[in-house]
Amino acid sequence: MSPTTTVRRVGADEAHACIEPLADLLIDCVEGGASVSFMWPLARDKALAFWRGVADGVARGERVLLVAEDGDGRIVGTVQLITALPDNQPHRADVAKMLVLRRARRQGIAQRLLQALDDAARDQGKSVLVLDTVTGGDAERLYARSGWQRAGAVPNYALMPDGALCGTTFFYKQL
Repeated sequence: MSPTTTVRRVGADEAHACIEPLADLLIDCVEGGASVSFMWPLARDKALAFWRGVADGVARGERVLLVAEDGDGRIVGTVQLITALPDNQPHRADVAKMLVLRRARRQGIAQRLLQALDDAARDQGKSVLVLDTVTGGDAERLYARSGWQRAGAVPNYALMPDGALCGTTFFYKQL
């Protein structure tokens, strides 16, 4: 990763200002085949609406939004920690939408986002993290290398952006 790439938490006041570049990031990832809840083609208004909802969740304190920025301050990656869970799970959080621009991959950005995510989870008093990812994909290997434990896989769980079925592997991490 470039030494000028930084990872930081986006506060409630700033989250809405990040919607446009986050929509660009989401569209880039879905166009590249990432199975992150959206189909291709992904309309810009749909991507913007998604990120507006995320920003609203940050403002309500229901999630933590982290971004990775290059030396010019452009968002090149993101991940979320969803902290608004049922009353019997105050110690747990879900990880969502780990995204890195295709042109910025293989530079350690995802690893840095995961490290910052662990710190943010600890700051929120969370001790168990849970996520899911496409079975057999690059992200599955990243999570395994990063200390996440594989809980199991479900075949044909979701669709890839092109409509093909894909399996999903679930991971957890004890902090």
